[in-house]
Parts: sequence; C-alpha cells; structure tokens
Amino acid sequence: MPDGRGVVYRTAEGLRLQDADGGSQSEVIAGTSEFDFPGSIAPDGETLVFLRSSQEGLFDIYTVPLRGDGGVRPLLNTAAYEGGPRLSPDGRWLTYVSNESGQNEVYLRPFPGPGRRWQISTEGGTQAVWNPNGREIFYRSGNKIMAVDVSTIPDVTLSPPRLLFEQPYAFGPGITIANYDVTRDGQRFIMVKDEATAARLNVVLNWLSDRMP
Repeated sequence: MPDGRGVVYRTAEGLRLQDADGGSQSEVIAGTSEFDFPGSIAPDGETLVFLRSSQEGLFDIYTVPLRGDGGVRPLLNTAAYEGGPRLSPDGRWLTYVSNESGQNEVYLRPFPGPGRRWQISTEGGTQAVWNPNGREIFYRSGNKIMAVDVSTIPDVTLSPPRLLFEQPYAFGPGITIANYDVTRDGQRFIMVKDEATAARLNVVLNWLSDRMP
C-alpha cells in the first residue's frame, strides 16, 4: 500500500489484502481469483491494477477496488501479452509491457485512459519502475538497467533510453512484474542477486562396516 500499512499478495483463493503488521485477518479482494497477480496500487490506496492469466497463457491488465464490491474491470485486454503494470507516483500514468511488436517493450499511457500511448523502450524492455519523483522511468533489458526521463506537462516528452548499469541480477525469463525497487529518494536500487554455489558430492567409505556388530 502507498502508506506502507498494507500488503497485497496472491493466494489460491485470490488476491488478499493484509495489514503489514499482521494485526488483522487478511481479506480476499472481491472479484479476484487464483489466476490473478498483483501489479500496482493507486496513490490514494483505493484501486489495484493487476494481471489476469487466461487458459491460453496470455495476460491482460485489469483494475479492481481494494475494498467493497465495485467489480473487476478490464484496462488492457487484447490478443497480445500485456503485463508489468506500474502506476506513476501521481496515479495519472501507467507503464506496462506488451509483446504486440513481436518482443516485449515498455509503454506509457494515461490512467485510467483513454488516450494515446508512447513507447518507452527501443530495443526490448520489461519490468518498468517509476522514480518516486515521477520524472524518470527505469526498466530492464536483459542484464541492463535502463532509464528514460519523462515529462508530462504540458505534453509527454521522453528522452532516449540510457544505460545506468549492467549486472547479472536475478529475474525470471518472461516475468514482467518488477522484482526490484527504487528507494524513496530515487538514489538506490534494491536488487535480487543470485548466489550460485558449486554443487558438492560427499562420498563416505565403509559406512556399512561402521555399523556392523
């Protein structure tokens, strides 16, 4: 939750909302199911943007009120894959990933819409995250963390993507929901690092003889 007091997570019964301190029982968000994955929460804490998988293995983007029975509504529902939704800090813009061009690319559009869209990445991109200052968008392209400056006043203006750093931090192929984040001051990244260790085989000799009477 934007205020840090709640967490939304996935279960077999649907998406659940839980107090961060564990002080109350979690609640299933009405209208969600085991086929849903949490994406982003609006700054006012009232709306969740999430992914829903289909039997064909495609994903689309939906919204649902976090409380009450307002109902699930489609936001992006096409023949292409749509994923990785992330709302801007002011809640007026949505970044997401689509493969309609033949590969995953990051796009920007008004939230909740309608309106035109802009392509953020240029040579493939996924797992977009906003700088908390609302003036920069980060995304992944393989092991590269890219950045794009964005201005939305009076019109949308985007800088060319630039490389911030390149390191083999962990992320699953095809996963468009970011598994990293940016600190509130926009100066540090929190990443997942693979700690690969060589497998070791232990051979114990004469283990039966040690147990003979």
